[in-house]
Amino acid sequence: MNLRPPRTEQQVRIDLAAAFRLAALNGWDDTVYTHLSATVPGEPGHYLINPFGLLFEEITASSLVKVNQHGQVVDGSGRPVNPTGFTIHGAVHAARPEVECVIHLHTPWGVALSMLPEGLLPTSQYAMRLHGRLGRHAYEGLALGTDEQRRLVANLGSLDGLILDNHGTMVVGRTVAEAWMLMHLLERAAQAQLRAQAGARAGIQVVTEELAARTHRQWVGDGSEWDGDVEWPALLRRLDRLSPGYAD
Repeated sequence: MNLRPPRTEQQVRIDLAAAFRLAALNGWDDTVYTHLSATVPGEPGHYLINPFGLLFEEITASSLVKVNQHGQVVDGSGRPVNPTGFTIHGAVHAARPEVECVIHLHTPWGVALSMLPEGLLPTSQYAMRLHGRLGRHAYEGLALGTDEQRRLVANLGSLDGLILDNHGTMVVGRTVAEAWMLMHLLERAAQAQLRAQAGARAGIQVVTEELAARTHRQWVGDGSEWDGDVEWPALLRRLDRLSPGYAD
């Protein structure tokens, strides 16, 4: 088991605000919609999420809103949130207490991938990291009731994420950094696959199940190093240059 020192709420706030800003720099935002959320250390059932109406590029550590599992504001701030947008996050956080961060996006590449019956194929090294680690959840319309929450959680299981059919993508991570890097890899894999499919006349090259599985095992190693451990400090340095103020 990989034991790490406990995180503080302020650390999580800064990382989550940074993840929003980095997502904006990557063009992952959808005006004021979609969410990144994170658990509040030491406060089971409480989470941090973006206030409704702010762009990703405007998010700061102090502007994040504390909500309960139902998306209800519990920090006394009175800041607005989009409770219907948190239903996915609340269900996942409740079912996966080891998860610190949930990222759900509507990026053009992710939405396009969600339209493909075959989903993500083992066609690139990016995709190998997620081989066998992505589930699928059928589209059921805008309303997300408790019955659909149960189905979504069941489809996720212990995986790293879901392709939400005709909707977008979702990943989870044991840290904000891990979730952000997994989404980065999913986005890169989707772009590579969709571009190849658009230009191919005789199909695209897909590696064998055995090779894809072996590459995944090589990627994750013995589990002592998580996605984001190496990359996150470098990404924060980029953010300090391009979008300072996220830690305020």
